[in-house]
Amino acid sequence: MKAQESVPSVREEDAAGEIAEIFADIRKVLGTNVVNLIWRNLATMPGALRWTWSTVRPLYLGDAPPHAEAVRRTIALPDLPGFSEDTLLAAGILPPDQIIIRQVLDSYQYTNALALVVLSALLARFEPKPAEPVQPATAAPKPLGVKIPELPPMDALDPEVARLVAELNGFGEDTQPQLIASMYRHLAYWPAYLALVRTLLVPPHADGRLLALTNATRALGHAHGQMLAAQLKPAAPPDALADALASCRLFVEHPIARMTGLCALIRRATPA
Repeated sequence: MKAQESVPSVREEDAAGEIAEIFADIRKVLGTNVVNLIWRNLATMPGALRWTWSTVRPLYLGDAPPHAEAVRRTIALPDLPGFSEDTLLAAGILPPDQIIIRQVLDSYQYTNALALVVLSALLARFEPKPAEPVQPATAAPKPLGVKIPELPPMDALDPEVARLVAELNGFGEDTQPQLIASMYRHLAYWPAYLALVRTLLVPPHADGRLLALTNATRALGHAHGQMLAAQLKPAAPPDALADALASCRLFVEHPIARMTGLCALIRRATPA
C-alpha cells in the first residue's frame, strides 16, 4: 500500500514526464535530494506545478537568497537551553547520527526560509497587502548540496513515534494542523532526539512563545515577499490558479512559516 500524504501529492518515485523533469530541476536549483510537499501538491493540479515553478525559479537564482538569509538572521528566537553533547550520547544518539541530524536541520533551515520569501512573493503579486520595510542580507549561503535520508511515511513509523510527530506538529500552530511538517518525519529515524525536542518545546508552546514566533516569521516572510513580488513575470496562469494560490497560502502561512522559526530554534539547541 502506498503511503498517503496529508494533502494530495505526487510521490517523487511516481513522477514521470514533465513533472519528473521539474522535480529534477527543483532538486538541482535548491541543491537538495528532496522535493518538498508544496511542489508535490502543486503537481496534482493541471498546469500548476509548471506555472508556479517557472514563475518563481528566477527568484531562487536571483534575489531570494539574500532575503531568505535576512529572515534567518532577523528571527527573534526564544531563549531556550540547548542539548549538551553528553545529553545526546546518553540518549543513544551517537556522533555519526548527530552529523545526519544536523544535515537534516541545515537542509530545512536553508530551504524553508527560501520557500517562505519566494512563495510569499507569489502571493503578494496576486494579493498585495501593506508590509513593513525590510532589507536583504548583504550575503547569502549557497545551496548545501548534502543528501538527507529518504522521507519515511507516517504509516511506517511505530505508533508512539507517529503520535510524537503529530504532537510536535501542533506546536506553534494557531489552527488545527492540516499538514505534517516533513522535518519531524525526517527526524523520526531518531525517536530519542524527537523526545528531547518535545521536552525542549513544551514550555514555550504552552506559554505562547512558539505561536508568537510563527506570527513573527509570517510577517517577515510577507515583508520580504512584498519586496520581491515586482520581479515576478508570470506567464498566462493555469485554470487551476485559484487552487495553486490557495495551496501556496496554506503552506506559507502554516507549515513553512512555523517550521522556519522552529527549525532555527531546534538547530540552535543542537551542538555543532
